[in-house]
Amino acid sequence: MRIDQPLRRSAPLSRQHKNDTSEPIVIIVDDDAAVREALSELILSAGLQPMSFASTHEVLDADILDSPGCLILDVRMPGASGLHLQHHLAENGNAKPIIFLTGHGDIPMTVQAMKAGAVDFLTKPVRDQTLLDAVIAGIALDAARRANALVVRRNIERLETLTHREREILREVARGRLNKQIAFDLGISEVTVKLHRANVMRKMEAGSIGELIRAWETLPMAMREAGGAWF
Repeated sequence: MRIDQPLRRSAPLSRQHKNDTSEPIVIIVDDDAAVREALSELILSAGLQPMSFASTHEVLDADILDSPGCLILDVRMPGASGLHLQHHLAENGNAKPIIFLTGHGDIPMTVQAMKAGAVDFLTKPVRDQTLLDAVIAGIALDAARRANALVVRRNIERLETLTHREREILREVARGRLNKQIAFDLGISEVTVKLHRANVMRKMEAGSIGELIRAWETLPMAMREAGGAWF
């Protein structure tokens, strides 16, 4: 069954893949049906799952862009261009890796795409292995970003279990302050600081001060700068 025909219109399948974090999808967006078919077959031959679309509007309507994987994106298409889609994703906080594949590239366009975070900018015709190498790099980049985002989410969830005072203690510990310094600054006893610090270690699931500091450093800068006044 050709991926670029029935599957692109299957909303239930899109939702299924969106929720399946184990299998990356290579999303192909090109207005040329022959190119979509050739790319789909190449991706399948590498043991990967392709889905293809004829326009940026189609892929947006499919609600598939939050799924694991990467994009192979033509630059010039009827309607919104590939560069417009890249800009749209960036504005919405979606860092999905993009490989541009076009027959109409130029240096300014390449620079624009790469500065905006594209994995690669390839011109047609392209060697199969060159494209597959870019795809593998894009999938690996996406996997690393997702793993990092998961760590951040878990640390934020753990952070939410801390009391206001415990968050203050966490910030001071992360700054390298000693218990007696923290006690003086907050106007509490050193014993109280030790108790709060133990609670912080337990709730943040940190086995050492080093782990606690690394967890702190994964938090968004706004949270770290706000100290105890996060919630």
